Amino acid sequence: MEEQTAMRSDDDSDKTSDRKSGGMSKQRQQRIRLEISREAARLFWEQGVAATSGEQIANAVGISVRTLWRYFRNKESCAEPVLAQDVEEFVAVLRRWPRQVSLEDHLVEWATNRPKDPEQRAYDDAVIKMTVLGEKEPDLRAALLMTNDRIERELVEIIADRLRRPTDDLEVRLHAAATTAVVRVISEDVCAALMAGADRASLGNPIERMAEAVRVATGGVIGDPVEP
Repeated sequence: MEEQTAMRSDDDSDKTSDRKSGGMSKQRQQRIRLEISREAARLFWEQGVAATSGEQIANAVGISVRTLWRYFRNKESCAEPVLAQDVEEFVAVLRRWPRQVSLEDHLVEWATNRPKDPEQRAYDDAVIKMTVLGEKEPDLRAALLMTNDRIERELVEIIADRLRRPTDDLEVRLHAAATTAVVRVISEDVCAALMAGADRASLGNPIERMAEAVRVATGGVIGDPVEP
């Protein structure tokens, strides 16, 4: 209740600011969409997609149903922001991958230095839930497929640059597709295990598993350091 009151108060304050500035900032729109998406993930997981209404999602965030539909075309699309942000983060990490560093070393460094505050944990929890639900709920599967398509398209450019080949090179595209499949399968496996109550320590190191699987899937071409 306190969180909803704070959200409404913040919403009212921001609306006043928006009116003064002539419109809502893009940053604020993204923040609200992400907050809605996190709450939708929680409700979808607890109740199922069919049993969750737009009104319940709106109430959980502390906004009106009318406002909810200004941000989303339907309740299923509420899944998209957390997954889209997850893709943005992952792609940004890969774009920073130094040529002289292995994939696992780069990902381990990122994971080690990644924020571990409550807000980040809430976001990660929403991503995990949406990933697992996407396997069970056809209406959410489209959002997952969109994220995987985005990753594959970005990987084409990243791998082409790493191999110093054009983006339309067939081998580059095949490696991008294989890498995307590895990321998807391992992510879904880890998320499903976590939501089933598995201890994180029992899962080993998912990053090392992913990096090794990428090497296998690409015949050893992707994963190791390359010449600067």
